Amino acid sequence: MSVANSSPALEILVREPEGLVIWNGPPYSSNQASIKLDRVACTSAKFSEDGSKLMVIKSESSISIYDSKTSKEIRSFKSPDILAASLSPCGTYLQTFQKLSTPQEKNVTLWKTETGESVYTMSQKNMTKATWPSFRFSSDEAVASRMATNELQLFDTRDFSKGVVHKIRIPGIAAAELSKNPGSHVAAFVPESKGKPGSIQIYACAPDSDGQAIRVKSFFRCSTVQQHWNNGSTGVLVVVHSDVDKTNQSYYGESKLYYLTLDGTHDGLVSLRKDGPVHDVQWSYSGKEFAVVYGFMPAMATIFDKKGNPLLELGTGPYNTIRWNPNGKFICVAGYGNLPGDMAFWDYIEKKQIGSTKAEWSVSSEWSPDGLYFMTATTAPRRQVDNGIKIFYYNGSLCFKKKFERLYQVDWKPDSPDKFGEIEQLIKSLTSLKLDSKSQGQGSKPVKPISTNPPVLKKPSAYQPPHAKVAAAKQAQLFGESPSPSVEMSKNALKNKKKREKQREKKAAEAGAD
Repeated sequence: MSVANSSPALEILVREPEGLVIWNGPPYSSNQASIKLDRVACTSAKFSEDGSKLMVIKSESSISIYDSKTSKEIRSFKSPDILAASLSPCGTYLQTFQKLSTPQEKNVTLWKTETGESVYTMSQKNMTKATWPSFRFSSDEAVASRMATNELQLFDTRDFSKGVVHKIRIPGIAAAELSKNPGSHVAAFVPESKGKPGSIQIYACAPDSDGQAIRVKSFFRCSTVQQHWNNGSTGVLVVVHSDVDKTNQSYYGESKLYYLTLDGTHDGLVSLRKDGPVHDVQWSYSGKEFAVVYGFMPAMATIFDKKGNPLLELGTGPYNTIRWNPNGKFICVAGYGNLPGDMAFWDYIEKKQIGSTKAEWSVSSEWSPDGLYFMTATTAPRRQVDNGIKIFYYNGSLCFKKKFERLYQVDWKPDSPDKFGEIEQLIKSLTSLKLDSKSQGQGSKPVKPISTNPPVLKKPSAYQPPHAKVAAAKQAQLFGESPSPSVEMSKNALKNKKKREKQREKKAAEAGAD
């Protein structure tokens, strides 16, 4: 059995104003995507992190859970005034946030998707980026946490009826991030307060732990942080952002990158070669390397090992985004938002650039789970015009393109890269597939020969207002000159000219008859 046949099929979620559809993913034989799940009316949709379940919010009172493999609805939840909902990484639990009608009402509910029963309820006044989802799960769903006032609460994911099984007291905690896989540790952020510096504190999640931080890193000038754990849970990258840049080099404030490891081998700033903001950070799937885009424009992109040592420079350019494919072989460095959309594709194993292209006005971008395709999308409400999808091969050549009147969301269905086999075998299968499609297309349509001589471009003439064009034409006619080629008559003028010529011919014919 070939690798292509044994690998899971790629799928793409596409949401428009009328609802969502699920496409079968590439490769496409006739540049036309086939539909796996026909249109479902909804206001929002999201795959679970492992891709096993699909959550579809159909209205403020109805949420459906679909099995991604069969595309069949397996559970429906009815609850009034739902403002937000979130699936756990493996799709085991659904949590909903309802509009609070009374202070005593329990408006956050945790449901089990398999049975539809409520396993935990609590009250929460408001919803912010730091406090929602209320329950945070590790990628393996081994640990669940909830941030409360001055403490972090931990739960047994196998039995929420036990309530809080472990508390870690962290005065002033403002954000927390559980390690991915395994869910063994949590990194908590405590902002500056009353002259005390802000800090990142790492704790063990085990119920029998002593509740003391095993790693602490303090810093001043810190407003917000972004925390990125690696697979394997051996270290966390922390992007520290301050709203004010005391050097007055940037209107948008300043940012720094810290790296903390559990074993203490690295505990401080990552040494970056260029001054300026940290635009984007991403770990490789193996968790052994991380990539950073940083510095004032043109920005730099660098790959570091897990000890913080630079391994590879990816050059400079108008970049603010980096995406590492799930197999760890290919990397895309790009510039979106207010940047022109340049994309550079690198082969990390061979340490060389393999292609470049552009995807202007892109809002989102991501590699496919098998690592062979890179998809960009221009979506509303960020951009109300030029909405569409572009899918590129791993080397940057265009594979598929489709425009939409209005497009809200585009996502690959997540899947484990381990299910797709070795990337070299996948590349061979893709290459043979492309060759087969080319050979089948031969003879059906004649190929127009491409001229080796470049076309001669006419130099654009200076702008002339309409009255100046008419005056120039009259002057040329008066002096018996040929009018300038830049002088173009309007449709009405041309129509009147032809009418006058016909009248002259008619009069001349009548005079000849007399």
